[in-house]
Amino acid sequence: MSQAPGAQPNPPSVYHERQRLELCAVHALNNVLQQQLFSQEAADEICKRLAPDSRLNPHRSLLGTGNYDVNVIMAALQGLGLAAVWWDRRRPLSQLALPQVLGLILNLPSPVSLGLLSLPLRRRHWVALRQVDGVYYNLDSKLRAPEALGNEDGVRAFLAAALAQGLCEVLLVVTKEVEEKGCWLRTD
Repeated sequence: MSQAPGAQPNPPSVYHERQRLELCAVHALNNVLQQQLFSQEAADEICKRLAPDSRLNPHRSLLGTGNYDVNVIMAALQGLGLAAVWWDRRRPLSQLALPQVLGLILNLPSPVSLGLLSLPLRRRHWVALRQVDGVYYNLDSKLRAPEALGNEDGVRAFLAAALAQGLCEVLLVVTKEVEEKGCWLRTD
């Protein structure tokens, strides 16, 4: 498998793209899919399709550096025959049927800094979580390498901590069949 610029091969079987510009949505998509399927150009094309008559596209940064919104992620996944399902944070995480989920994409608050100076601003950051060879990984593009979370208990603990901080949104990446049947949710 070829590596995208900025991608890290460690551990060898886990695909991980590193942060570039404001392309965390693109990196999260590629990381959750475990291959480079999307680029800034592809995301920009999706933005144009979502708002064809808009001079200032509401689905990306005005500067053209990325910062794509959830609509771009959802459209990208739909183009692959996949779906993104919002996780209702009021549900207990024990109801999440992880074996039915291809991966997760989180939207988290992220501090803004200029060099060593931390600014009192908050931006949003997309992060992928994915199971590879029986181990769940945090594939945050701001990390130097994938961070092993362990088994289902480990990923649930990570999700619980992220959700407890507030302002965290979770998207489940699933097949269309799983979405239609609703089997990403345990009812027992």
